[in-house]
Amino acid sequence: MTFKAALDDFKFNLMDMGLLKSVQALPGFEEVTDDVVLAVLEENARFVEEQIAPLNAVGDREHAQWSNGQVKTVTGFKEAFKAYTQAGWQALQHDVNYGGQGFPKTIAAITSESLHSANLSFALCPLLTDGCVEAIYQAGSEEQKQKYIPPMLEGRWTGTMNLTEPQAGSDLALLNTKAVKQADGTYRISGQKIFITYGEHDMAENIVHLVLARTPDAPPGVKGISLFIVPKFLVNEDGSLGKRNDVWCASIEEKMGIHASPTTVLIYGDNKGEVGEGAIGYLVGEENAGLAHMFVMMNEARFNVGVQGFALSERSYQQALAYAQERVQGNVEGSKGAVPIIQHPDVQRMLHTMRALTQGARATALYTAMHQDLAHHHPDIEQRKQFKAIQEYLVPIVKAFSTEMAIEATSLGVQVHGGMGFIEETGAAQHFRDVRITAIYEGTTAIQANDFIGRKTLRDGGAVGKYFVAEMQKTVAELQASGNEKLGFIAQQLEQAVKAYHVSIDEVLVMAKEGAMKAAFSGSVPFLMLAGYVHAGWHLARAALVCEGKSAPFYQTKQATAIFYAAHLLPRVTALAATLKSSRIVADLGFTE
Repeated sequence: MTFKAALDDFKFNLMDMGLLKSVQALPGFEEVTDDVVLAVLEENARFVEEQIAPLNAVGDREHAQWSNGQVKTVTGFKEAFKAYTQAGWQALQHDVNYGGQGFPKTIAAITSESLHSANLSFALCPLLTDGCVEAIYQAGSEEQKQKYIPPMLEGRWTGTMNLTEPQAGSDLALLNTKAVKQADGTYRISGQKIFITYGEHDMAENIVHLVLARTPDAPPGVKGISLFIVPKFLVNEDGSLGKRNDVWCASIEEKMGIHASPTTVLIYGDNKGEVGEGAIGYLVGEENAGLAHMFVMMNEARFNVGVQGFALSERSYQQALAYAQERVQGNVEGSKGAVPIIQHPDVQRMLHTMRALTQGARATALYTAMHQDLAHHHPDIEQRKQFKAIQEYLVPIVKAFSTEMAIEATSLGVQVHGGMGFIEETGAAQHFRDVRITAIYEGTTAIQANDFIGRKTLRDGGAVGKYFVAEMQKTVAELQASGNEKLGFIAQQLEQAVKAYHVSIDEVLVMAKEGAMKAAFSGSVPFLMLAGYVHAGWHLARAALVCEGKSAPFYQTKQATAIFYAAHLLPRVTALAATLKSSRIVADLGFTE
């Protein structure tokens, strides 16, 4: 079936929910008018629907191919990437001083979703490049910015993030790639990196690797990690490409999904380049401050991986809906024969679930993106700090909740297809396979949950979480005051969920005070997931208020989605709160056979 970008829901979140108005009030975004934004979103939708989406199934069948250190991408990717970058999409959200277009993150999050819905394997290359650009922009020298950012925004070069090693996955303290300083101020990098997305490919003339490594006298653990720019080809003074650096692709991985995205093993310092032994690298910032600099890229990537989650859910939902409308099977009460399966109550339940989870996660992410814009551009420094705290609090929710719910949603997409969903010919299984990695890479769900407790809840004594509780309680009061029976039902369900959220925040604070951190971390994933469910439900409840009294079909459907979410998904919050509370009991069980 043909993919269509979710333009109606994008416009609803921007216009009806007021996100765009909040961004337009910021300095620097005066020219981001309604007309300009709508034109950008419509052109982006047309581009990804026509040029990127048709390559999704092609890439799943063909896979990226490795031979003698080189990677050949699948049919059409090279041409599509050239068209993507020449159209200016890579530059959309970046600083105009380095060739960007200066659009707000709120808009970039939407175009990112459409691209990932169209083709996750393809979209990973622009995503990593965005992160590489942002890391150099925030931590690099002016010379590094001028040298590396413009070619990446033009699409001549791409970027990667090199963290993982065979012995050092999530635990970067175990990292041992070496960086030895040379007399000319450069460093010689040697070691092995694995799981490097688009670490080698044929879509651009150069690749800018951001590499974490240790100097010989670095302190142990994460405090001794430095960040280096290591280009595939060295860059001459005039910006032309010089010698091949000593970094080589040893292999690419065969994976469960995202087959067209090359996941590479990179070897640094194997003396296969043209520069001698050891890849030439350039320090970003100061020695031993690399992890802090890389976190810029990691946090950007974590948010965008959350976007990947509901992007794939949207694609899966559209395909399941189309199939359910066409597939005739069985009868229902009152029918005189077989009917399209969309008339069956449980198929409706599955489609409602997919749509509600997707739209709730999307609303939460766009609200987060708006706060990132506020945190960077608001004229008042104290307010910027508050907005930054809100944005940082929400990022692990966006990353973990959106990806975990996407696994459920895309699985339901297979289920709606019945037996045909298990057949690769329909394409339903690809979305399920592709999305599975999103809950793993850029920090697993447990890593996000531990961060949500340790850095986001305990750091400020639960202040941001309780700020949201107060805001949600205001929404409950508005729903109750509406006099509408259906909105009153949403209020009842949301009120119970918000109470459970509040109690859970306090529970985590008490655990920390009592030193019961093992129990807190035992319940960290349930805690994060309940936060995700209640935040998504809150945004849908707010949407239901906006839709009240509007007769257009879109608004009626939107309100119905909010009602379904309140009925079927918000009750999960109280169950998860009970699970968190019981983590005191199970924390000491350990695991034995």
